[in-house]
Amino acid sequence: MNRKSRILKMLTKTGLVVLAIVFCYPVLFLLTGSFMGQSELSENLGSVMGEATRYARWNFLPQNPTLKHYIEVLLDSPEYFVMFWNSIKVVLGTLVGQCIIAIPAAWGFAVYKFKFKKSLFFLYIIIMMMPFQVTMLSNYLILKQLKLLDTLASLIFPGIFSTFPVFIMFNFFRGIPPAVIEAARIDGAREWDIFLKIGIPLGKGGIIASLVLEFLEYWNLIEQPMTFLDDKTKWPLSLFLPTIRGENVGFAFAVSIITLIPAALVFFAGHEYLEQGIASLGVKE
Repeated sequence: MNRKSRILKMLTKTGLVVLAIVFCYPVLFLLTGSFMGQSELSENLGSVMGEATRYARWNFLPQNPTLKHYIEVLLDSPEYFVMFWNSIKVVLGTLVGQCIIAIPAAWGFAVYKFKFKKSLFFLYIIIMMMPFQVTMLSNYLILKQLKLLDTLASLIFPGIFSTFPVFIMFNFFRGIPPAVIEAARIDGAREWDIFLKIGIPLGKGGIIASLVLEFLEYWNLIEQPMTFLDDKTKWPLSLFLPTIRGENVGFAFAVSIITLIPAALVFFAGHEYLEQGIASLGVKE
């Protein structure tokens, strides 16, 4: 490797490290603030909270670290745990439903030939690209007719029939060689056995990738619960932060960090499959 290549490689690595620090800084900001006392937070962020006229400042390390805010969240905030379990119910219900609906649907699109297949899949893609604001009214009217409004089912039910996981799993199932499936049929395997013993194992990457992405999406729902839920005791954890008063900054920081932990664990556990899933989105029909 010549000198020019070494310099270019070193500059590339330096640039990537700088970008990583920039992208990680908001999390480090929250983490540091969650261990600061209220007086230190007021001193640093007084101008932001309207308590001072000087510029805001920040310390990379808290001067007097404290666990007060975490204790307040975990021991003195029962509403936090109510919303936490609401989020768990919504996410698990949605993911289980997607496993039941989306996996067979993606397998059907990838393996079988039937009339209007391309037109139907094109419709799936169109629906997938529509933002929530476009489908909000139709979803509201359907949920109202089904008498699911103001229940956690109003968040779970639309998520079960989401088209996004079908699209990701389809790209993985489509990568299974047709010769493998045909050989199994010749050997007398039933379609259900082919799906369970060939499709699921070989499409595992797409299934896990879609579940990770959907977990991250439904763990952070904002607009749907605000639209479909009136009873605040049924709100998910994603709506807990907006209810915190602005002056209680340390408490908000601690809530943010605790809320981030499950999403971070899921992301790091499935990041390899997640990369495969994102890469599959670029595969053309």
